[in-house]
Amino acid sequence: MSLKTRLIVMNFLQFAVWGAYLTSMSRYLGPAGMGSHIGIFYSVQGIVSIFMPALIGIIADRWVPAQKLLGICHILAAIFMISAGLYGLNSGTGVEFGYFFTLYTLSVAFYMPTLALSNSVAYTILERAGFDTVKAFPPIRVFGTVGFICSMWLVDILGYQTSSMQFIVSAVLGIVLGLYAFTLPNCPVTTDTQDKTLAQRLGLDAFKLFKQRRMALFFIFSMLLGVSLQITNGFANPFIASFEANPIYSDTFGVQHSNILISLSQISEAICILLIPFFLSRFGIKKVILIAMFAWVLRFGLFGLGNPGSGLWLLILSMLVYGVAFDFFNVSGSLFVDKETPHNIRASAQGMFMLMTNGIGATIGTLGAQWVVNQFTSWQDVVVNGQTKSLMIGNWQSVWLIFALYALVVTILFGILFKYKHKPASTED
Repeated sequence: MSLKTRLIVMNFLQFAVWGAYLTSMSRYLGPAGMGSHIGIFYSVQGIVSIFMPALIGIIADRWVPAQKLLGICHILAAIFMISAGLYGLNSGTGVEFGYFFTLYTLSVAFYMPTLALSNSVAYTILERAGFDTVKAFPPIRVFGTVGFICSMWLVDILGYQTSSMQFIVSAVLGIVLGLYAFTLPNCPVTTDTQDKTLAQRLGLDAFKLFKQRRMALFFIFSMLLGVSLQITNGFANPFIASFEANPIYSDTFGVQHSNILISLSQISEAICILLIPFFLSRFGIKKVILIAMFAWVLRFGLFGLGNPGSGLWLLILSMLVYGVAFDFFNVSGSLFVDKETPHNIRASAQGMFMLMTNGIGATIGTLGAQWVVNQFTSWQDVVVNGQTKSLMIGNWQSVWLIFALYALVVTILFGILFKYKHKPASTED
């Protein structure tokens, strides 16, 4: 295989591992007796993202070649994930939360650093081969989204959305990638971190950016918007499945194949990546981020108004705006940080951006979302076509409209407080 093809395979598997359970895990947790803890399962991804990527990054920089460390992390994550999956299969509805959650958390703790590590491997390999990473990497990275979608579809078609088999599928993919990573070109360790303090290696020197009002506001709003990032991953699937309790919707495609319906979000994400250069040059970073924030309002609001029957078009539209909501903020925000920070702390600043969004923000968001969802819904046993199923029944419309109102308030405040003037014919403001 060519070098780019090998990296495409790596990215495909990297996100296929995640896609096997990220959007459907909540459908299993409810019937297994852990429905009230969905937010905790999703928030742990943010918690481990606060410190694990930095620690693994230090090891990759100084002692273990990145491609080998990528393989080690995936194999360890797979061992814990397959243990969780097998335990779930053997326990049925008698799963002990503490034991299952511990195995899941250990798996996630080794998986989350691989998101950054796989990027580092790709950048290093491409640079050493003489490629321009800005041009060469995006087409490779798109196949990561394709892998995510394929594993979502696989779990849906095999009927594993309500089974712990989805974790075993993820683990098998992880083992394949772990072994495959050892075959990738070498990414040599460096010695240029000898004079850096531990705080610098962990990226803590980026906290000095909070002394600048504009950067402080940006990072604060990054955290506030990060609250929205994992909400639909955790609760979109049980929301759509809840319509099965209504005979009008029980046999609709959306209810029977909710993961495939949700995968439209990832398809939109892949497409919207290609639109970002045009929007940045035309509107500037602040307006693009505002567009992303308003897209989150639509994402939640359309969920609140839609249904799998006559309102299916509203759910589909919600899936389509997800690409704008997710990509426009993450990519534009990353570009803003890159352009507004000194070169010597640029990597640390990117780490800060990820910490505020996918770390602190996403953790607060999923725990807060769980509290809101628990106020309006509950897991109930419902007889559907002669079978008893555990579904999350309640006033979902109020849940989604509360999330939409939150996103709207954040959007308005950002538009008022964050001052940044666009310079036409440029991707900068």
